[in-house]
Amino acid sequence: MNRRQFFGRSGVGAAALATLLNPELFAADSEAAPGKGQTDFPAKAKRVIYLFQSGGPAQLDLFDYKPHLLERYKEEVPTSVYPAERKTSMTAGQTSFPVAPSRFKFAQFGPSGAWINREVMPHTAALAHELCIVKSMYTEAINHDPAITFWLTGSQIAGRPSMGAWLSYGLGSDSAELPHFVAMSSGTGGQPIYDRLWGSGFLPTRYQGVKFRGQGDPVLDISNPPGVTPAMRRDMLNTLGRMNRHHRAAVLDPVIDERIAQYEMAYQLQSSVPELTDLSDEPEHVLALYGPEVRKTGTYAWNCLMARRLAERGVRFTQLMHRGWDMHGNSVKRLRALGQKTDQAQAGLITDLRQRGLLDDTLVIWGGEFGRTVYCQGKLSEKEYGRDHHPGCFSMWLAGGGIKGGLCYGETDDYSVRPVDKPVHVHDMQATILHLLGIDHEKLTYKYQGRHFRLTDVHGHVMHDLLA
Repeated sequence: MNRRQFFGRSGVGAAALATLLNPELFAADSEAAPGKGQTDFPAKAKRVIYLFQSGGPAQLDLFDYKPHLLERYKEEVPTSVYPAERKTSMTAGQTSFPVAPSRFKFAQFGPSGAWINREVMPHTAALAHELCIVKSMYTEAINHDPAITFWLTGSQIAGRPSMGAWLSYGLGSDSAELPHFVAMSSGTGGQPIYDRLWGSGFLPTRYQGVKFRGQGDPVLDISNPPGVTPAMRRDMLNTLGRMNRHHRAAVLDPVIDERIAQYEMAYQLQSSVPELTDLSDEPEHVLALYGPEVRKTGTYAWNCLMARRLAERGVRFTQLMHRGWDMHGNSVKRLRALGQKTDQAQAGLITDLRQRGLLDDTLVIWGGEFGRTVYCQGKLSEKEYGRDHHPGCFSMWLAGGGIKGGLCYGETDDYSVRPVDKPVHVHDMQATILHLLGIDHEKLTYKYQGRHFRLTDVHGHVMHDLLA
């Protein structure tokens, strides 16, 4: 018999629970989630759509325009600019580190005159007036898994709650029929994407993301088996719920509450997900915004449309993971192909949200885990090059949800190696995202193993310059 069972069943249980037990011994009981929509101050955003570009998009080829590097083609990047200790094992053994200037055409867009790759992202560039482009991001991890984990959980070490789980815990949901937090993935190649990136960590499991699959039924076992009617399923869940609540009262295990909540959510998904994924009510002119692949389940375009449909149904956090940005070689060819898969869809999402009046309170985030090197990995030619991982600086953009549109923020040095103006750390951006949702990042905490944890650990400053 464990401790909880002893106090629950023994004669002294009732008195002991009221007077002797320290409730903080049980984190799930001691800190009920805020979860009622309360905020620390007025929120500018109600929900988030995070377009995570897994692999590390090359800032030099997309948003950090450095035309003067064309004159330095094949010159060695000075070690004073790029020291050997910041190179990965994949390129540290190279005998040469030549400058690889971008081979794409850029143009200025929006009120800030932001330079954007007009070949790879023409549709996104046309919406520069909606975007806040941050060119001075920097991070700590130089390899994919710890860098992605750092962005999405606030720690390079796996096991912490994901950002969507923190928001679900802190704010609850505006939807009674769909999860607080939905994750989807698209693209091929590059690093694997792990379920823990939308997991709840040490938070109660009700706050973890629900993964929508890219083929077949979006959620496994969403359909009743042959011969089982919805009424039969409801009766079965009612009986199971009574049994679980009886067991909860006997053993005092709060995990059982999570189990009951998950069963109920699964039942709700059986009716809400088929309606969500039925595109028969979408006009053709709306589908056209997202591009030719919008009807193909599991594509980036389909996921972007699903993100809009989830947003208007009250889902708090939608996380789209798109793979393929890890370009150690053939960067020019592969970037063009990625642009065809992603550019129109993400621009269509922003346009669609704006037309429906949803963009003002929906925060859209685009970016990866780090940037890419100015020097070439492997063979360098005038038409092709590769780029290694680079955590020192990279670019991302945000739109809607209280963000100042038409802004280009921060600058990097001549080689796009480190920020020289307005540097923004990952924890700073996380604090800013929470702030836009009305949350003080220092107050959203959860006690676990004797310590109060938070998404931003003990760091982070809100970037007020980015706010409308």
